[in-house]
Amino acid sequence: MSGRTPRLRRVRRFVPSGRTTKGATPKVVALGGGMGLSASLAALRRITGDLTAVVTVADDGGSSGRLRDELGVLPPGDLRKALAALCGDDDWGQTWARVIQHRFQSEGDLHDHAVGNLLIVALWEQLGDHVQALDLVGKLLGAQGRVLPMSAVPLELQAQVRGHDPDHPDDVSTVRGQATVALTRGEVQSVHVVPEDPPAVPEAVAAVRDADWVVLGPGSWFSSVIPHLLVPQLREALEETKARKVLSLNLAPQPGETEGFSPQRHLEVLARHAPKLAFDVVLADKAAVPDIDGLTVAAKQLVGSEVELAAVAAQGDDARSTAGGAPDRHDPELLAAAYDRIFRMHGRIGPWR
Repeated sequence: MSGRTPRLRRVRRFVPSGRTTKGATPKVVALGGGMGLSASLAALRRITGDLTAVVTVADDGGSSGRLRDELGVLPPGDLRKALAALCGDDDWGQTWARVIQHRFQSEGDLHDHAVGNLLIVALWEQLGDHVQALDLVGKLLGAQGRVLPMSAVPLELQAQVRGHDPDHPDDVSTVRGQATVALTRGEVQSVHVVPEDPPAVPEAVAAVRDADWVVLGPGSWFSSVIPHLLVPQLREALEETKARKVLSLNLAPQPGETEGFSPQRHLEVLARHAPKLAFDVVLADKAAVPDIDGLTVAAKQLVGSEVELAAVAAQGDDARSTAGGAPDRHDPELLAAAYDRIFRMHGRIGPWR
Protein backbone atom coordinates (compact mmCIF):
# COMPACT_ATOMS: atom_id res chain seq x y z
CA MET A 1 0.00 0.00 0.00
CA SER A 2 1.29 3.47 -0.84
CA GLY A 3 2.30 5.71 2.07
CA ARG A 4 0.52 8.67 0.53
CA THR A 5 -2.48 10.15 2.31
CA PRO A 6 -5.70 9.12 0.53
CA ARG A 7 -7.16 11.84 -1.65
CA LEU A 8 -10.49 13.04 -0.29
CA ARG A 9 -13.53 13.00 -2.51
CA ARG A 10 -15.80 15.99 -2.73
CA VAL A 11 -18.99 14.96 -0.97
CA ARG A 12 -22.21 16.67 -0.01
CA ARG A 13 -22.04 16.93 3.76
CA PHE A 14 -24.69 18.17 6.14
CA VAL A 15 -23.46 20.81 8.60
CA PRO A 16 -25.89 21.52 11.44
CA SER A 17 -27.26 25.04 11.79
CA GLY A 18 -25.43 27.27 14.22
CA ARG A 19 -22.70 24.72 14.86
CA THR A 20 -19.80 23.25 12.91
CA THR A 21 -18.56 19.70 13.20
CA LYS A 22 -15.32 21.02 14.68
CA GLY A 23 -16.98 22.62 17.70
CA ALA A 24 -18.40 21.10 20.85
CA THR A 25 -20.98 18.44 19.99
CA PRO A 26 -23.43 16.35 22.01
CA LYS A 27 -22.58 12.91 23.33
CA VAL A 28 -24.96 10.63 21.47
CA VAL A 29 -25.65 6.93 21.99
CA ALA A 30 -27.62 5.04 19.32
CA LEU A 31 -29.09 1.62 20.05
CA GLY A 32 -30.41 -0.97 17.62
CA GLY A 33 -29.17 -3.44 15.06
CA GLY A 34 -29.03 -4.21 11.37
CA MET A 35 -29.86 -1.69 8.69
CA GLY A 36 -31.99 0.45 11.00
CA LEU A 37 -29.08 1.22 13.30
CA SER A 38 -26.81 1.73 10.29
CA ALA A 39 -29.23 4.40 9.01
CA SER A 40 -29.11 6.26 12.32
CA LEU A 41 -25.32 6.06 12.53
CA ALA A 42 -24.81 7.27 8.96
CA ALA A 43 -26.91 10.31 9.88
CA LEU A 44 -25.59 10.95 13.39
CA ARG A 45 -21.91 10.85 12.40
CA ARG A 46 -22.65 13.91 10.28
CA ILE A 47 -23.68 16.01 13.28
CA THR A 48 -21.63 14.85 16.26
CA GLY A 49 -18.05 13.88 16.91
CA ASP A 50 -18.98 11.92 20.06
CA LEU A 51 -21.04 8.93 18.94
CA THR A 52 -21.42 5.42 20.41
CA ALA A 53 -23.39 2.55 18.89
CA VAL A 54 -24.80 -0.12 21.20
CA VAL A 55 -25.64 -3.17 19.11
CA THR A 56 -27.88 -6.18 19.66
CA VAL A 57 -26.21 -9.60 19.82
CA ALA A 58 -29.12 -11.97 19.16
CA ASP A 59 -28.52 -12.59 15.43
CA ASP A 60 -28.39 -16.29 14.57
CA GLY A 61 -28.65 -16.29 10.78
CA GLY A 62 -26.23 -16.24 7.87
CA SER A 63 -22.51 -15.77 8.40
CA SER A 64 -23.01 -14.55 11.97
CA GLY A 65 -25.05 -17.59 12.90
CA ARG A 66 -22.49 -19.98 11.45
CA LEU A 67 -19.62 -18.33 13.34
CA ARG A 68 -21.70 -18.23 16.50
CA ASP A 69 -22.54 -21.94 16.25
CA GLU A 70 -19.03 -23.07 15.32
CA LEU A 71 -16.96 -20.86 17.63
CA GLY A 72 -19.37 -19.87 20.41
CA VAL A 73 -18.74 -16.15 19.83
CA LEU A 74 -21.01 -13.14 19.80
CA PRO A 75 -22.68 -12.75 16.39
CA PRO A 76 -20.48 -10.17 14.64
CA GLY A 77 -22.74 -9.17 11.73
CA ASP A 78 -24.65 -6.24 13.22
CA LEU A 79 -21.45 -4.97 14.85
CA ARG A 80 -19.79 -5.06 11.41
CA LYS A 81 -22.66 -3.14 9.83
CA ALA A 82 -22.43 -0.48 12.51
CA LEU A 83 -18.69 -0.07 11.93
CA ALA A 84 -19.27 0.23 8.18
CA ALA A 85 -21.90 2.92 8.76
CA LEU A 86 -19.40 4.91 10.82
CA CYS A 87 -16.77 4.91 8.06
CA GLY A 88 -16.02 8.33 6.60
CA ASP A 89 -16.95 9.54 3.15
CA ASP A 90 -13.31 9.79 2.00
CA ASP A 91 -11.53 7.14 -0.07
CA TRP A 92 -10.07 5.41 3.01
CA GLY A 93 -13.40 5.15 4.78
CA GLN A 94 -15.43 4.03 1.80
CA THR A 95 -12.80 1.48 0.71
CA TRP A 96 -12.76 -0.13 4.15
CA ALA A 97 -16.55 -0.02 4.35
CA ARG A 98 -16.73 -2.03 1.13
CA VAL A 99 -13.99 -4.44 2.28
CA ILE A 100 -15.58 -5.37 5.60
CA GLN A 101 -19.00 -5.72 3.95
CA HIS A 102 -17.60 -7.92 1.15
CA ARG A 103 -18.94 -11.48 1.12
CA PHE A 104 -17.06 -14.40 -0.39
CA GLN A 105 -18.80 -16.30 -3.18
CA SER A 106 -17.65 -19.89 -3.54
CA GLU A 107 -18.69 -23.52 -3.49
CA GLY A 108 -16.87 -24.09 -0.20
CA ASP A 109 -17.07 -23.27 3.49
CA LEU A 110 -16.23 -19.59 3.00
CA HIS A 111 -19.34 -18.96 0.91
CA ASP A 112 -21.30 -15.91 2.10
CA HIS A 113 -18.99 -15.16 4.99
CA ALA A 114 -18.38 -11.42 5.35
CA VAL A 115 -14.77 -10.27 5.59
CA GLY A 116 -15.59 -8.00 8.52
CA ASN A 117 -17.13 -10.86 10.48
CA LEU A 118 -13.95 -12.90 10.15
CA LEU A 119 -11.78 -9.91 11.08
CA ILE A 120 -13.80 -9.13 14.20
CA VAL A 121 -13.86 -12.75 15.39
CA ALA A 122 -10.12 -13.13 14.75
CA LEU A 123 -9.41 -10.11 16.95
CA TRP A 124 -11.73 -11.42 19.66
CA GLU A 125 -9.72 -14.62 19.72
CA GLN A 126 -6.40 -12.78 19.64
CA LEU A 127 -7.22 -10.20 22.31
CA GLY A 128 -9.81 -11.98 24.41
CA ASP A 129 -11.71 -8.71 24.84
CA HIS A 130 -14.83 -7.76 22.87
CA VAL A 131 -14.56 -4.03 23.42
CA GLN A 132 -10.82 -3.73 22.82
CA ALA A 133 -11.11 -5.69 19.58
CA LEU A 134 -13.99 -3.56 18.25
CA ASP A 135 -12.11 -0.40 19.18
CA LEU A 136 -9.12 -1.67 17.21
CA VAL A 137 -11.24 -2.43 14.14
CA GLY A 138 -12.77 1.04 14.41
CA LYS A 139 -9.30 2.58 14.54
CA LEU A 140 -8.25 0.64 11.42
CA LEU A 141 -11.35 1.80 9.55
CA GLY A 142 -11.15 5.38 10.77
CA ALA A 143 -14.66 4.95 12.16
CA GLN A 144 -16.29 8.17 13.29
CA GLY A 145 -17.60 6.73 16.53
CA ARG A 146 -17.42 3.69 18.80
CA VAL A 147 -19.24 0.35 18.49
CA LEU A 148 -20.15 -1.76 21.53
CA PRO A 149 -22.17 -4.96 21.95
CA MET A 150 -25.17 -4.61 24.28
CA SER A 151 -24.35 -7.85 26.13
CA ALA A 152 -21.21 -9.83 26.78
CA VAL A 153 -22.88 -13.14 25.85
CA PRO A 154 -24.70 -14.23 22.69
CA LEU A 155 -28.47 -14.15 23.21
CA GLU A 156 -31.24 -16.30 21.85
CA LEU A 157 -34.38 -14.39 20.94
CA GLN A 158 -37.67 -16.15 21.67
CA ALA A 159 -41.12 -14.87 20.77
CA GLN A 160 -44.69 -15.73 21.55
CA VAL A 161 -46.38 -15.77 18.15
CA ARG A 162 -50.02 -16.22 17.29
CA GLY A 163 -50.56 -18.08 14.03
CA HIS A 164 -46.93 -19.01 13.34
CA ASP A 165 -48.32 -22.30 12.07
CA PRO A 166 -50.71 -21.27 9.26
CA ASP A 167 -52.73 -24.45 9.84
CA HIS A 168 -53.50 -23.27 13.38
CA PRO A 169 -53.97 -19.49 13.07
CA ASP A 170 -55.34 -19.01 16.61
CA ASP A 171 -52.63 -20.96 18.44
CA VAL A 172 -49.84 -19.11 20.27
CA SER A 173 -46.48 -20.85 20.09
CA THR A 174 -42.89 -20.13 21.07
CA VAL A 175 -40.66 -19.25 18.11
CA ARG A 176 -36.92 -19.44 18.72
CA GLY A 177 -34.14 -17.54 16.98
CA GLN A 178 -33.86 -14.00 15.65
CA ALA A 179 -33.90 -15.08 12.02
CA THR A 180 -37.09 -17.11 12.51
CA VAL A 181 -38.83 -14.40 14.52
CA ALA A 182 -38.01 -11.80 11.87
CA LEU A 183 -39.62 -13.90 9.14
CA THR A 184 -42.64 -15.30 10.97
CA ARG A 185 -45.97 -14.96 9.21
CA GLY A 186 -47.75 -14.94 12.54
CA GLU A 187 -48.47 -12.05 14.89
CA VAL A 188 -45.69 -11.51 17.43
CA GLN A 189 -47.20 -11.01 20.90
CA SER A 190 -44.02 -10.55 22.94
CA VAL A 191 -40.33 -11.38 22.96
CA HIS A 192 -37.75 -12.35 25.55
CA VAL A 193 -34.12 -13.41 25.52
CA VAL A 194 -32.24 -16.44 26.80
CA PRO A 195 -30.49 -16.20 29.20
CA GLU A 196 -33.24 -14.13 30.82
CA ASP A 197 -30.85 -11.94 32.87
CA PRO A 198 -27.94 -11.38 30.47
CA PRO A 199 -24.97 -9.26 31.57
CA ALA A 200 -24.71 -5.87 29.90
CA VAL A 201 -21.37 -4.65 28.60
CA PRO A 202 -20.26 -2.11 31.26
CA GLU A 203 -19.00 0.36 28.67
CA ALA A 204 -22.43 0.36 27.00
CA VAL A 205 -24.20 1.07 30.29
CA ALA A 206 -21.71 3.84 31.10
CA ALA A 207 -22.20 5.42 27.67
CA VAL A 208 -25.97 5.55 28.10
CA ARG A 209 -25.71 7.07 31.56
CA ASP A 210 -23.20 9.69 30.39
CA ALA A 211 -24.96 10.65 27.14
CA ASP A 212 -26.58 13.95 26.22
CA TRP A 213 -28.93 12.18 23.79
CA VAL A 214 -29.97 8.55 23.35
CA VAL A 215 -31.53 7.36 20.08
CA LEU A 216 -33.45 4.05 19.95
CA GLY A 217 -34.51 2.75 16.53
CA PRO A 218 -35.30 2.56 13.72
CA GLY A 219 -34.99 -1.14 12.98
CA SER A 220 -36.71 -4.51 13.17
CA TRP A 221 -38.93 -3.81 16.15
CA PHE A 222 -39.00 -7.18 17.89
CA SER A 223 -35.58 -8.45 16.84
CA SER A 224 -33.37 -5.32 16.87
CA VAL A 225 -35.05 -2.58 18.94
CA ILE A 226 -36.87 -4.23 21.85
CA PRO A 227 -34.02 -6.67 22.74
CA HIS A 228 -32.10 -3.74 24.24
CA LEU A 229 -34.90 -3.41 26.78
CA LEU A 230 -34.53 -7.07 27.78
CA VAL A 231 -31.03 -6.59 29.23
CA PRO A 232 -31.83 -5.44 32.79
CA GLN A 233 -28.78 -3.24 33.40
CA LEU A 234 -29.17 -1.56 30.02
CA ARG A 235 -32.91 -1.00 30.48
CA GLU A 236 -32.29 0.53 33.92
CA ALA A 237 -29.64 2.83 32.46
CA LEU A 238 -32.12 3.94 29.77
CA GLU A 239 -34.77 4.60 32.41
CA GLU A 240 -32.44 6.47 34.78
CA THR A 241 -30.11 8.41 32.45
CA LYS A 242 -30.38 12.18 32.45
CA ALA A 243 -29.95 12.13 28.68
CA ARG A 244 -32.84 13.18 26.48
CA LYS A 245 -34.20 10.34 24.38
CA VAL A 246 -35.48 9.95 20.82
CA LEU A 247 -37.51 6.99 19.60
CA SER A 248 -37.07 6.78 15.84
CA LEU A 249 -39.90 4.94 14.08
CA ASN A 250 -39.62 2.85 10.95
CA LEU A 251 -40.71 4.08 7.54
CA ALA A 252 -42.95 1.06 6.98
CA PRO A 253 -44.04 -2.11 8.79
CA GLN A 254 -41.68 -5.02 8.31
CA PRO A 255 -43.17 -7.94 6.36
CA GLY A 256 -43.77 -10.76 8.80
CA GLU A 257 -42.50 -9.30 12.06
CA THR A 258 -44.68 -6.17 12.23
CA GLU A 259 -46.87 -6.54 9.16
CA GLY A 260 -50.01 -4.43 9.51
CA PHE A 261 -48.65 -2.48 12.50
CA SER A 262 -49.55 1.20 12.75
CA PRO A 263 -47.01 3.62 14.27
CA GLN A 264 -49.17 3.58 17.42
CA ARG A 265 -48.94 -0.20 17.60
CA HIS A 266 -45.15 0.02 17.60
CA LEU A 267 -45.37 2.27 20.67
CA GLU A 268 -47.81 -0.07 22.38
CA VAL A 269 -45.56 -3.13 22.15
CA LEU A 270 -42.50 -1.15 23.25
CA ALA A 271 -44.34 0.23 26.28
CA ARG A 272 -45.51 -3.29 27.14
CA HIS A 273 -41.90 -4.51 27.28
CA ALA A 274 -40.55 -1.46 29.18
CA PRO A 275 -43.46 0.35 30.91
CA LYS A 276 -41.18 2.68 32.89
CA LEU A 277 -39.23 3.93 29.86
CA ALA A 278 -40.12 7.43 28.64
CA PHE A 279 -38.89 9.43 25.66
CA ASP A 280 -38.68 13.12 24.89
CA VAL A 281 -39.37 12.83 21.17
CA VAL A 282 -40.87 10.27 18.81
CA LEU A 283 -39.49 10.86 15.31
CA ALA A 284 -41.56 9.67 12.35
CA ASP A 285 -41.60 10.28 8.62
CA LYS A 286 -44.71 12.36 7.97
CA ALA A 287 -45.61 10.29 4.90
CA ALA A 288 -45.61 7.11 7.03
CA VAL A 289 -48.16 8.36 9.58
CA PRO A 290 -51.75 8.03 8.33
CA ASP A 291 -53.21 9.14 11.69
CA ILE A 292 -51.16 12.01 13.09
CA ASP A 293 -53.61 12.77 15.90
CA GLY A 294 -53.67 9.12 16.93
CA LEU A 295 -49.87 8.94 17.05
CA THR A 296 -49.68 12.19 19.01
CA VAL A 297 -52.06 10.85 21.66
CA ALA A 298 -50.34 7.46 21.82
CA ALA A 299 -46.88 9.03 22.16
CA LYS A 300 -48.01 11.17 25.08
CA GLN A 301 -49.87 8.36 26.85
CA LEU A 302 -47.48 5.47 26.24
CA VAL A 303 -43.98 6.97 26.29
CA GLY A 304 -44.59 10.52 27.56
CA SER A 305 -43.22 12.24 24.48
CA GLU A 306 -43.91 14.74 21.75
CA VAL A 307 -44.03 13.75 18.09
CA GLU A 308 -41.66 15.24 15.53
CA LEU A 309 -42.64 14.69 11.90
CA ALA A 310 -40.02 15.07 9.18
CA ALA A 311 -39.39 13.88 5.63
CA VAL A 312 -36.54 11.42 6.19
CA ALA A 313 -37.18 8.73 3.56
CA ALA A 314 -34.86 8.27 0.60
CA GLN A 315 -36.42 8.88 -2.78
CA GLY A 316 -35.86 7.60 -6.30
CA ASP A 317 -32.97 5.24 -6.87
CA ASP A 318 -31.86 5.51 -3.22
CA ALA A 319 -35.08 4.02 -1.84
CA ARG A 320 -36.02 0.41 -1.56
CA SER A 321 -39.70 -0.38 -1.58
CA THR A 322 -41.76 -2.70 0.55
CA ALA A 323 -44.38 -4.96 -0.95
CA GLY A 324 -46.84 -2.12 -0.48
CA GLY A 325 -44.67 0.28 -2.44
CA ALA A 326 -43.62 2.49 0.48
CA PRO A 327 -39.98 3.62 0.77
CA ASP A 328 -38.16 1.89 3.60
CA ARG A 329 -34.66 3.38 3.42
CA HIS A 330 -33.70 6.57 5.21
CA ASP A 331 -31.83 9.37 3.49
CA PRO A 332 -28.80 10.04 5.75
CA GLU A 333 -28.78 13.78 4.99
CA LEU A 334 -32.49 14.20 5.72
CA LEU A 335 -32.28 12.06 8.85
CA ALA A 336 -29.25 14.04 10.02
CA ALA A 337 -31.18 17.26 9.57
CA ALA A 338 -34.10 15.86 11.57
CA TYR A 339 -31.87 14.70 14.44
CA ASP A 340 -30.02 18.01 14.51
CA ARG A 341 -33.26 19.96 14.65
CA ILE A 342 -34.48 17.78 17.52
CA PHE A 343 -31.23 18.15 19.42
CA ARG A 344 -31.38 21.94 19.09
CA MET A 345 -35.10 22.42 19.75
CA HIS A 346 -35.43 19.97 22.62
CA GLY A 347 -31.92 20.13 24.07
CA ARG A 348 -30.06 22.55 26.29
CA ILE A 349 -29.37 26.12 25.28
CA GLY A 350 -25.78 27.09 24.54
CA PRO A 351 -22.62 25.07 23.76
CA TRP A 352 -22.53 21.38 24.55
CA ARG A 353 -20.69 20.77 27.80
